[in-house]
Amino acid sequence: MNKKLIAVACVAQLACANIAAQNAEPVNDMTTPLHLLKPNYRVTYGELEAKDVKATLDRIFAYIDAQTPARLVKDGKEIGKLKKLPEGAALDRGAFRIGSYEWGITYQALIDASAITGDAKYKNYVTRRFDFLKNMYPLFKPLSGMVKDAQMEQIINPRALDDCGTMCTAMMKAGKKLGTKGLDSLVENYFRFIEKKQYRLSDGTFARHRPQRNTIWLDDMYMGIPAVAYRGVYTGDAKYFDEAATMYRHFVERMWLPEKGIYRHGYVEGLNQQPTYHWARANGWALLTTVELLDMLPKNHKDRDFVLNQLRLHVKGLAALQSMDGFWHQLLDRNDSYLETSATAIYTYCIAHAVNEGWIDGITYGPVAQLGWHAVNSKVTPEGLVAGTCVGTGMAFDPAFYYYRPVSAAAAHGYGPTLWAAAEMIRLLDKWHPRTNDSGLHYYEQKQTCPNPLFYLTEDGKGEEVVF
Repeated sequence: MNKKLIAVACVAQLACANIAAQNAEPVNDMTTPLHLLKPNYRVTYGELEAKDVKATLDRIFAYIDAQTPARLVKDGKEIGKLKKLPEGAALDRGAFRIGSYEWGITYQALIDASAITGDAKYKNYVTRRFDFLKNMYPLFKPLSGMVKDAQMEQIINPRALDDCGTMCTAMMKAGKKLGTKGLDSLVENYFRFIEKKQYRLSDGTFARHRPQRNTIWLDDMYMGIPAVAYRGVYTGDAKYFDEAATMYRHFVERMWLPEKGIYRHGYVEGLNQQPTYHWARANGWALLTTVELLDMLPKNHKDRDFVLNQLRLHVKGLAALQSMDGFWHQLLDRNDSYLETSATAIYTYCIAHAVNEGWIDGITYGPVAQLGWHAVNSKVTPEGLVAGTCVGTGMAFDPAFYYYRPVSAAAAHGYGPTLWAAAEMIRLLDKWHPRTNDSGLHYYEQKQTCPNPLFYLTEDGKGEEVVF
C-alpha cells in the first residue's frame, strides 16, 4: 500500500470516528446508569479469588526461603556434622535473622498457612530451621557470653522480650501443632527469661527502664503475653492462662483510650500527663495479642468475655480509621502521616481471623479485611519483597519521631504479618462469598449467582435483577 492510500485510509477512519461521536448519546442521568461508572481506584477494589492470594503467599515464601539459609559456615563454606564448634564458625548470614522476634512471627504464620492451605512446604520451612537451631544450641551454649555470632548469642542469652517471646511461642506451637521434637531446651531457656528475668512492675506487668524508668511498651503486650498464655496450652498448667489474662487487663487499664478506640504506644508509671501517640504497629501488636489470647484461653475462662469485648472495641476503632486505599496510617489518628504496610497486614490478619472464628460480624468486617489485603498485596513486589514497612522503632513523646521513621522492604516486620494475612484471607474466602453489588463489595454467607451488577437478595442465592 502506497503512502497516498495510507493517508486516505487515515482520513476515512477519522471521519468515521467523528460521525460516531456525533451520533452517540451524551452521558447523562437520562441515558446512563451513572452509579455503575467504573471508579478510578488507586488500589485494587472488589472481588478476590483464593488462588490469587495463594500466588502472593508463594511469591513471598520463595523469597524468604532463599534469603534465610539454615547452615553453619566457616570462611564462607558450609560445615557438616560435628561434635565441637570450630573456631570462627558462625550461622550463615541471609537477609533476615532466623532467630529474631520478627521471624518468630513468620514461623507462626507459616504453621497456620500450612494448616489452611494443606501445602507442606510452609511447615517444612519451620521444621528445617528449628531442627537447625536445636542442633546449634548445645554447640554454642558452652560459649555463652563469648559467642561471636550475634544470632546465637541472642538465642542463648536473651536480654529482652524481643529476644525470646515470639520465638518461644513459635517453638511451643511447632511442638504442639507440627510434632517437632527436641525443642524443650530452647523453649525452657526462652521462658526462663520471660518468667524470671524480664523486668516487671509491682503488679507483674512487663516494663522497661527505657526511654524512662518504669515505661510500659504496648509492643511488650505481644512480645510476652502470648508466650505466657501458650505455656498453659503447652504444659497443661492453667495458672499461665490466669497470669496472661491478668497482665492483659493491666495493659488495657493503662494503655487503652476508650474515646478513640485505640491504644497509646507508651505509658510511664507515675506520670500525671501521659504521652499519647497512637503508633500503628504497636496497636497491631495489641490486636494480635487479643486474637492470640482468644485462641489460647479455655472457652470457660473467667476473663474470656473481657478479652472478646476488647477485641470488638478495638476492631471498631480501627475500622473507622482505615484509609480510602485500605491502609492504616503510621500514626493512626493523623491522616498526614504515611500509610504503613506491616500494621495494615496485622490488622488484616486479625480482622479476618476474628470473622472466621465468629467473634465479629463478617458482613460488617469482611470488606474491611479484604480492602486491607488489597492494600498489602499492592506492596508485594514481583520478587516477593514486602515494601512500605516501617523499620524497627523505639518510643518518643513527639510526633516527628513517628512521622519520619524510614520504611524499607528489608524490614523483617512486614513478612510474617503479610504471610499470616494471606493465609487467613484464603480461609475467609473459603467460608464467605464476597461479591460486588451496585459497585460496593459485600460479604455473603451464601454464594450469589446473579450476573447483574445490581441485584436484590433471594433465598436461593440466584438474586433478582434490579432494572431501571
